[in-house]
Amino acid sequence: MQVGYNLNLEQTQKLVMTPGLCQAINVLQLTSMELSTFIERQLEENPLLELREEEVEGERDFGSREKLRQNEKEKQDNGLNWEEYFEEYPPGGRYNRTDRQDQWLDKQENSYDRFLSKAPTLSDHLLSQLNLTPCSPKDRLIGEYLIGNIDSKGYLRVTLTEAAEQLNVASSDLERMLNTIQSFEPIGVGARNLQECLLIQISQLNLKNELIVKLVKDHLVDLAKGRLTCIAHKLGVTIREVQEAADLLKTLDPKPGRNFTSTNDTCYIVPDVVLEKVNGEYIILVNDVDVPRISINSTYRVALMKDKQIDASAKRFVESKLNAAVWLIRSIEQRRMTLYKVASCLVELQREFLERGIKYLKPLNLKTVAEIVGVHESTVSRATSNKYIQTPRGVFEMKSFFSTGLGSTAGAMTSAGSTKKILQEIINAEDKKYPLNDQKLVEQLRLKGIKISRRTVAKYRDELNIPSIQKRKRY
Repeated sequence: MQVGYNLNLEQTQKLVMTPGLCQAINVLQLTSMELSTFIERQLEENPLLELREEEVEGERDFGSREKLRQNEKEKQDNGLNWEEYFEEYPPGGRYNRTDRQDQWLDKQENSYDRFLSKAPTLSDHLLSQLNLTPCSPKDRLIGEYLIGNIDSKGYLRVTLTEAAEQLNVASSDLERMLNTIQSFEPIGVGARNLQECLLIQISQLNLKNELIVKLVKDHLVDLAKGRLTCIAHKLGVTIREVQEAADLLKTLDPKPGRNFTSTNDTCYIVPDVVLEKVNGEYIILVNDVDVPRISINSTYRVALMKDKQIDASAKRFVESKLNAAVWLIRSIEQRRMTLYKVASCLVELQREFLERGIKYLKPLNLKTVAEIVGVHESTVSRATSNKYIQTPRGVFEMKSFFSTGLGSTAGAMTSAGSTKKILQEIINAEDKKYPLNDQKLVEQLRLKGIKISRRTVAKYRDELNIPSIQKRKRY
């Protein structure tokens, strides 16, 4: 066998994950708020990027047209106002603020709005009540310790034995201060378990019903499982009396501290796509109003083209930043176009859902949209991930337009969302004295042309937070 070297020429295709391609993929899956943050970070890191200021006619008054032309000419000639830059940012790195700026900033820092807008936490609310309660410094210390060990649901998460060891105080002092805290608002706070929480609320609300107290003390487990007949037999009362007591018990709050939040940060949803209906037609707008408009800094670009004596390393640096800037601008535009095409396809395919509601949501998968738009399924997934669309019917997550399909007796497909809506309507219309079990719900859905298994009905019922037949039954 002869061993040697041969030179062959062949053509192959392979996907090379370049930094530019990675950036384009990353930009596509960003929401509008995340994209704004990403662009601001790129503006700090890449000197060849700058904000593009688009002047709207009539929005600003610059005086005469001649002055406006001269201002624009100075911007084109200089690129940056270096004198103003060095006045505000001297070589030492300190920012020189004027007296007027100092006064304005001090006013903002001391503004009452900063304090009024802060929502009190559960601990703040309890401590404010403790401060209004006459007690000794020792009792105040005990109260602060107990309040510090109350969780966000309003329950005490430390035993009195542990607290006595930590504070080196008598258990009777702890018990007395705990009773004081349990008299604070919200009613039921400071309880050590669910039973104590409910009993505190029954006492403070003056619910004079011995049956409710017996249910809480001895029959909470049976009550949670809907065993009303068993409870009535044990207590020697009618099922209707147990039902009425249970209904009254449901008005109590098992988590009295949940109305308070431990954080002041409110999360807002900003739609990435806005859908408006004009003269019977849907108009799709990609919501990029708050996304910074960027362009390439002309100063560096001109210097790169004209200066022949530029250092080689500096030239490579500028070229790399220039390529990164071009890729970023292209990626942002590609994201906008992809988002527009995908949204247009979703609106066209789910038009009946937008017109008539969730009951008319059609089965739809990523593959169908990808084939229509002409992109890969992963591209559609990234374009719709964590993004929201504002429609005349409300704000929806774009992923909610996709739904699995169930077979029907007519041979067509029905979406899971539509099936859940119909299931909800069937259960709402049932006779509460004789509620339908899962098998009867399957039969009711089949009468409406939906083929579904009992296991799927149970799954959908759990997702809709609909209790089982035992808990839905009324007497």
